Amino acid sequence: MSSEIRLAFEHPSVRAEATAKDAPLDRISVRDHIVDVEIGAFQAERGVRQRICFNIVVEVRPLTGPIDDDVDRILSYDKVSEAIAYELSAERLNLLETVAERVAERILLEPQAMRVFVRVEKLDRGPGALGVEIVRERGLSDVPEAEEDTPHPQIVYLSNAAIASTHLSAWIDQLETQARPLIFCVGAAELDLPTAAHPLAQRRVDLLAIEQNAWVLAARDARCKVVDTRTELDWAMRNGQICIWAPSKIVLDAVDSPATRTDDAVALAAWFAATLEAEEMLLIGERPPLSLEEDMACPVRSHKVTNPTLPDA
Repeated sequence: MSSEIRLAFEHPSVRAEATAKDAPLDRISVRDHIVDVEIGAFQAERGVRQRICFNIVVEVRPLTGPIDDDVDRILSYDKVSEAIAYELSAERLNLLETVAERVAERILLEPQAMRVFVRVEKLDRGPGALGVEIVRERGLSDVPEAEEDTPHPQIVYLSNAAIASTHLSAWIDQLETQARPLIFCVGAAELDLPTAAHPLAQRRVDLLAIEQNAWVLAARDARCKVVDTRTELDWAMRNGQICIWAPSKIVLDAVDSPATRTDDAVALAAWFAATLEAEEMLLIGERPPLSLEEDMACPVRSHKVTNPTLPDA
């Protein structure tokens, strides 16, 4: 038992050696790799950056031939640091467990990688280091699955007049025929919103006001479902589900948060469209600001709510 306790606090390289199997494997390691990042499930951890430290050991299949001093023949240390950077930049995460899992999965996509030890620790949350450690393994016959093509949706922004229009269901009927994933965005209802003294608090108020209006739209047509996570959006786009974007989680968890104000719902929808690499963004009942038309990464079309027929592309 004392030996097991000792090993629990050893460096991952020691644990890898102690739990080695019969087949010999080489090991590469990255020690004390420290990154400043915004992470954490508590409200006090939002809007601030903290240091997290990675210690990673990767067991790799030995090469069957001379290395010839050729970096392309080995699993480079850069692949490990790139896996860390990639997963931390993909989205804001709450849990170290999630970070460790995703980094391990990405490392195991490398053909040589057989087993990986990942230890991740927060350095600024107390007098000591707080962390998690995981071990993940790939069998000899496992082959990394090819990533599926990412759908490119059509983003449709509906004004409050469009949400209330008697033509709403007819517009949805026509949009469904275009055989592209369909995601609706809305702004806040035309009500007096509470005001908060702190900008982060006001940001929450603005985003929640948009989400309230999303539920109003969902009540108008049963085909539309309110969705707030990227995972559910990806599933919906692949399975023909019409979505209404509830922005709070994706906006607050974004590594590159939108520069626009959260009470500018059209600009926020444009940021969302660019994030999803949408084919186009259609505005019903709103005219895009000139700057939006110039800056958008996808085409923007506008349409007056008084006409029940959608314009041609």
